[in-house]
Amino acid sequence: MTVSSSTLSAIVASCCLAFPAVAQETATAGGQPSVGSKAADFELTAVAGEMSGPVKLSEVTAKGPVVLVVLRGYPGYQCGICARQVTGLIAKADEFAAAGARVLMVYPGPLRGLEKRAVEFLKGSQLPTPFTMLVDPGYKFTNAYDLRWDAPRETAYPSTFVIGKDGKVSFAKISKEHGGRTKASDILAKL
Repeated sequence: MTVSSSTLSAIVASCCLAFPAVAQETATAGGQPSVGSKAADFELTAVAGEMSGPVKLSEVTAKGPVVLVVLRGYPGYQCGICARQVTGLIAKADEFAAAGARVLMVYPGPLRGLEKRAVEFLKGSQLPTPFTMLVDPGYKFTNAYDLRWDAPRETAYPSTFVIGKDGKVSFAKISKEHGGRTKASDILAKL
């Protein structure tokens, strides 16, 4: 079958429209962020915390370091280990603020009802400054960062990254199990 150049151009253009710039930018970075690499930019929606609406990583890092915590999200239930990790991080909110760091927590899951599940995860509590909860509906960010735990009743590998003002990763920990979470004290030591 022969495809004309105008048809091919139309196909390429429609593919670019089908995938948001977030996924395209992130995917070109080569997957999982590693120490010394530049973290691929993304934009996700905030559902709770210091920031609201769309949050773009590059805009946040321009103001100071970012702690990016990828939670398991909603694999069909609220993850108790994620809840303990978030509680431990929040307990050190003043220390994160004193270090000038923003903490972005990503809650991935299926498209339908994800914001409701993220708010449910927080159990109605207000996040302190400098915390923000972001949602990743449909796993676009999670897939682009190559963190998708693609197994029954799984969502994402629990991960933590510290990203400097220059956009470079200075700390990265990806857990391939439910446990093995990064503690607040370990993150604060890297800021």
